[in-house]
Amino acid sequence: MSDPQTPDDAPAGPADAPALRAAVRALLVPLARYAVARGLSYAAVDAMLREAFVAEAHAAHPDLPEHRRVSRISAATGLHRREVTRLLALDAEAAPAPRTRSAVNEVFAHWTTDPVYLDARRRPRVLPRLGPAPSFESLAQEVTRDKHPRSLLEELLRLGLATHDAARDRVTLARDAFVPSGDRERMDGFLGANVGDHLAAAVDNVLGDSRRHFEQAMFADGLSEASLQRLRELIGTQWRALTSELVPVLEKMIEHDAKDPARADRRVRVGLFSYEAPAGAPAPAAAPAAPAARRAAKTTARAPAAAGRRRQGG
Repeated sequence: MSDPQTPDDAPAGPADAPALRAAVRALLVPLARYAVARGLSYAAVDAMLREAFVAEAHAAHPDLPEHRRVSRISAATGLHRREVTRLLALDAEAAPAPRTRSAVNEVFAHWTTDPVYLDARRRPRVLPRLGPAPSFESLAQEVTRDKHPRSLLEELLRLGLATHDAARDRVTLARDAFVPSGDRERMDGFLGANVGDHLAAAVDNVLGDSRRHFEQAMFADGLSEASLQRLRELIGTQWRALTSELVPVLEKMIEHDAKDPARADRRVRVGLFSYEAPAGAPAPAAAPAAPAARRAAKTTARAPAAAGRRRQGG
């Protein structure tokens, strides 16, 4: 008996290709792990997946006349026409969630990259809370005047990203990466934004989209835990160097492009990631077993760093 939501004549074609199925499975396994760990049911994920399928099929054929749209989307997705009609109606009613800038993230990025707020070793200075630059007050006001410096400091303290010595009234950055402690909602947001953009870049490249994104990687096996520890330290050093170089450049670009708001309608995400697993663990997308020793291939650059956006005034 066929699935009542699936047409009997659903196309097979390239969906049966072993490499394609292996690649999709490699993407779905960590998604399933995340959903199970967070208590998100299969039914909830299935509903979101159906919505995503219909939205993408609709976007692929935006100029289809109304009387052909449902049939074309049904054929492309394998969903029943009644389900497509229902999901199109839901999509029409849903308002897109606005993207909001994170002033706290920008304060953190500015503090870790602006030479004024770095010491001789290029580490974030311990700052007096109030006063002229370099102080936390001046730092916050260089990023935004829409939020009071005290509010930004309280949020940094809440997230475990900074400490405040009340006796000396001085503020210290507690971490060298923007990883909020105990803020599950914010970390979920990072995961969706960072991995979502990374995956979107890779899919664009694989599908031959005209906009080519930088998306490469390297990998190696046959390593000891001691070697991995040294590698982690090197990766951290390289990431700090990259952010120190890019964040000030992006801030200047944002300031320049703000003079012509109509054209400043693009966004970018740059990152770096690393992943470790036992050598016997299955390789992503059922890749061939690597020879024992070190191998280099392709890998990525993607992560949650945010370029600071300086804003003066409202």
